[in-house]
Amino acid sequence: MSLNKTFSSDGKKCTVVFTVNPQAASGATKVHLVGDFNSWNTTANPMKKGPDGSFTLKKQFETNKEFQFRYVLDGNVWINDWKADKYVRSEIANDDNSVLDTTVPKAPKVSKKPTSKAVTKNKDKKPATKKPSAKNTAEKAPAAKKPAAKKTAAKK
Repeated sequence: MSLNKTFSSDGKKCTVVFTVNPQAASGATKVHLVGDFNSWNTTANPMKKGPDGSFTLKKQFETNKEFQFRYVLDGNVWINDWKADKYVRSEIANDDNSVLDTTVPKAPKVSKKPTSKAVTKNKDKKPATKKPSAKNTAEKAPAAKKPAAKKTAAKK
């Protein structure tokens, strides 16, 4: 099962593709989408059966609302959508209803800084430095100090 949502560019409509997979359909010949958007009418929104045994229906909703829904298989078996946005207790039956949430997702904040990869790469990396050659290293290295000779007292 799945709910595939797409939102209109003006943010006023949400188109949802409802899918009941063959396993959930359990060999049903007819599946209907029912919910508070169609007064729980068990025949108002028939779903189309695919060659693989799945059922689909594309439906448009107003945005920024929640809708309760379920699927009815062959007119008598009521099931929920396993991928619903959430579930709420039914006011009529001793069961839960699936919920579709059509809240328009907030757009991610856009950075005002340049996003060029070259700028980002150079910003994080330290400038390259040349390794001194072995010859230069030997010349620049300070001379090693010789250990001071121990003074020993002469034995008498």
